[in-house]
Amino acid sequence: MDGDPKPISNRGDSATANAFGTFEGVFTPCVLTILGVIMFLRFGYVVGQAGVIATVGIVLASKLITVLTALSLSAIATNTRVEGGGAYFLISRSLGPEFGGAIGVVFFAAQALSVAMYVIGFTEALMPLLPAGINETLIATLTNAAVFACVMIGAGWTLRIQFFILAAVVLSLVSFFVGGAAQWDLSTLRSNLDSGYTDGENFWTLFALFFPAVTGIMAGANMSGELANPARSIPRGTLAAIVVTATVYLAMAVFIAAARPRDALIGNTLVIADIAIMATLITAGVFAATLSSAMGSMMGAPRIMQSLARDGLFGWLRPLAARSGRAAEPRRAILLTFAISEAGILLADLDSIAPLITMAFLVTYGLINLATFYEAITKNPSYRPKFRYCHPATSLVGALGCVAVMLLIDWRWAMVAVMLVAGLHAYLSRIELNTDWGHIQSGLLFERTRQNLMRLEDEMYHPKNWRPFVLALSGTGFSRLYLVVMGHWLTAQSGILTLGQIVPGELADRGGRRRAQEEILHAMIRQRGLSAFPSVIVAPDYISGVEALVQSQGLGRLRPNMVLLGCPLSADRMEVFAGLLRNLNGLGKSVMILRQSDADGAIETSTAQGPASKANSKTDQESGWQIPAGTIDVWWRGRANGELMVLLSHLILQHPDWRGRKMRLMRVVENAAGVAEVRGHLQDLLAGARINAEVRVVISASPILTIHDESRQAAITVLGFEIPEPGSEAEFFERIEHSAGPLSRVAFVHSAGEMNLE
Repeated sequence: MDGDPKPISNRGDSATANAFGTFEGVFTPCVLTILGVIMFLRFGYVVGQAGVIATVGIVLASKLITVLTALSLSAIATNTRVEGGGAYFLISRSLGPEFGGAIGVVFFAAQALSVAMYVIGFTEALMPLLPAGINETLIATLTNAAVFACVMIGAGWTLRIQFFILAAVVLSLVSFFVGGAAQWDLSTLRSNLDSGYTDGENFWTLFALFFPAVTGIMAGANMSGELANPARSIPRGTLAAIVVTATVYLAMAVFIAAARPRDALIGNTLVIADIAIMATLITAGVFAATLSSAMGSMMGAPRIMQSLARDGLFGWLRPLAARSGRAAEPRRAILLTFAISEAGILLADLDSIAPLITMAFLVTYGLINLATFYEAITKNPSYRPKFRYCHPATSLVGALGCVAVMLLIDWRWAMVAVMLVAGLHAYLSRIELNTDWGHIQSGLLFERTRQNLMRLEDEMYHPKNWRPFVLALSGTGFSRLYLVVMGHWLTAQSGILTLGQIVPGELADRGGRRRAQEEILHAMIRQRGLSAFPSVIVAPDYISGVEALVQSQGLGRLRPNMVLLGCPLSADRMEVFAGLLRNLNGLGKSVMILRQSDADGAIETSTAQGPASKANSKTDQESGWQIPAGTIDVWWRGRANGELMVLLSHLILQHPDWRGRKMRLMRVVENAAGVAEVRGHLQDLLAGARINAEVRVVISASPILTIHDESRQAAITVLGFEIPEPGSEAEFFERIEHSAGPLSRVAFVHSAGEMNLE
């Protein structure tokens, strides 16, 4: 992460932070944002184009999405202590910092552009009252500056003046409904029931134009840092605002359609003022609503940005985390919001901004619904919302509804919005995020893993599905790195690798050391980019520790099926080692003994490590591992161990750094008479197993010397072995040493017989 900034708590100082209740902190901002510029300047146009029936459908569809989202929002808000940042805070704490950071940037930009939309709407309403010749962009810029100045004073002052704005909006609505009742004409209403779309308009273009009107449900959540009790105020205030404003819009659609013919509705943006009994009250309502909505967005957007910056997800945003004054105002973020809104004023108009904002809000709403859905279905014990009226089905429908509406409105802009969020998510996934909050993805993975483990437990294990689950004894601090490397090559593409370590002693004395060694092992796994799990246990001695690890590792049927060991280099150690081999065989585990005569430098190098990487695709050379030159030679002596030897060699060659290398399947015969038969048998075996290898049959009366001669340039020589009987340990040691001889790297394999190539 840039500069590795540490996240800062988003919670304001309790002694100085604002503490607003449900009505002034959530309900009023939501209502004033919803009953804004679209209602006064574009709703008549929507009714004229779509007709009453389709307009009711647009309003209900929009409200359905916002209701479902509000239910999800309420569930999350009552499941955690809500701090500053509104939707960003809730999404990041549920779906994780990657999704939270991506949506935080997009939602901030949408809120900042909303300021421009509301200011442009205010200017449109103001221009007819001003002398001709005055530049409209100049008036919009001056208005934007005035909104900026009000918000810079502080949220407390801004939220309190909204009561006067609410009074103006209520009076304007009373004026409209009284005027509409006086001019009610049933025949006009009938003529406006059906749609009358002009060129370029349809249900979805009008939906896109209207939808920003209902996005005000976030106005209260965005002020979460200023609420005394966010978990109580956000659900109550948001849902109440949705119900009230839905009633207003549905009633207005009928009154508008009954008061003016279609042409007047389409051609006159101030048709509501013409219908009202006092046009001046409508003008005052337009001014009040648009300015209030602009101020609401100008207050909400900086708090999203401030919260995002304080979490430290983007190092270059850190300066915007600063708080100013006793109320911890985000003044730097307010300045950035002003700059973006001014750019929107200079470069766009109301009709072009609205669809863009629609996409950004729909993406945000979709993720809020998705977060709630995942919280519920993962059955996380920590998911205990006090709000009881949200079901996983409603959250899923809300998420799918957002996606469907985005595609129906404009699939191209929908793809742009999704790709933007995906790109930001990918960027945040690649950097080292330092966050101290939990998120739902771990719970989702846990639930999926739990279900898969239960399914695996109920199904018989089939040899066809055999995968290497390797337990490699890595030693303290990767002291046996060549075993770690071999385990990585065997499992990187299709298996599971556990790196085991034994701490000798008694658990009462070594518990702290065990935890410390496991942390060290985990850190080294991360540093080298391994796909592996650490496992450290305390045991009286090495042998009993290995046996305990083998028996305790895994869960259900997902347990190690192969143990990777180093080869003892002295006969006196072989007696104990052979006993371990017999016990592992009794436990049904395959064994690979890796004997490496140049263990200090052939597979591993002592070069200093570069920066840590999380990517599994990181090459072994970058990790300080050297791929040995040559082929992989598998010496066949029969199916007992041979099939596993071939498969393991094939798996090594599937590793990206081994591709292009070859396997040689080899066998020694005593005379030429058996060459053709043996070659044909081995070729049929490879063909049936669908494995590419070169078959080589060598005639010799001295198999060991032949192996030494033929495989002297091999990268790895693979030989089978049989478990030694009690009392034959010295002979077994001599046989191992004699078989390996001068070869640099020999893998001795014993198969437990649970897989076959065909």
